[in-house]
Amino acid sequence: MRSLATAISLIALLTIVGFGSAAHAQPPLHGLAPTPLPAKPDFTLTTTGGRPFSFAAATHGKLTYLYFGYTHCRDACPTTMSDIAAALRRVPAGVRRHVEVVFVTVDPQRDTKRVLRAWLNRFDHAFIGLTGSEREIRAAEQAAGIAVPPSDKNRSGNYAVQHSSLLIPYSLDNYAHVVYTQGFHTSDYIHDMPLLLLRY
Repeated sequence: MRSLATAISLIALLTIVGFGSAAHAQPPLHGLAPTPLPAKPDFTLTTTGGRPFSFAAATHGKLTYLYFGYTHCRDACPTTMSDIAAALRRVPAGVRRHVEVVFVTVDPQRDTKRVLRAWLNRFDHAFIGLTGSEREIRAAEQAAGIAVPPSDKNRSGNYAVQHSSLLIPYSLDNYAHVVYTQGFHTSDYIHDMPLLLLRY
């Protein structure tokens, strides 16, 4: 159940984003509606600061965007992080305070804590970076309902890593009412963010 403080904050947020009146019809979401709705997964990995991070507990009461990728990715990962960072800079501060972005590396061999933190800082210093053993990361992907590709045991040099391109936002009710794939942009996140925060 939401705390009284959170409830008051969200009521104030209704006015900020212009949905405080029933006369304003809420537009449909831009993201893809999954069926059934994915529930927020429960897994624990390690932050770039070296602390354990229990995903479900640590993001309670936040609209939380979850993405599995890696820092050497040339297209989907940097584009997605850049777009969501741009969206967060453009939404009202009252919305931004209730949003968390969590990036889980699928390449722990190269994405050390220091490398991952420096890469995420290019987009937003508040983004949370998580890592762990390959087994732990795969378990996290499975908990989130992400299809896990076969592991390549012969990686060397500048290799690519197969990974999902899904960006999954879990609303305050702990369900993902939409998901995003490649092809969605900053404007889509800006449009959906307050709706995901206020509706659910």
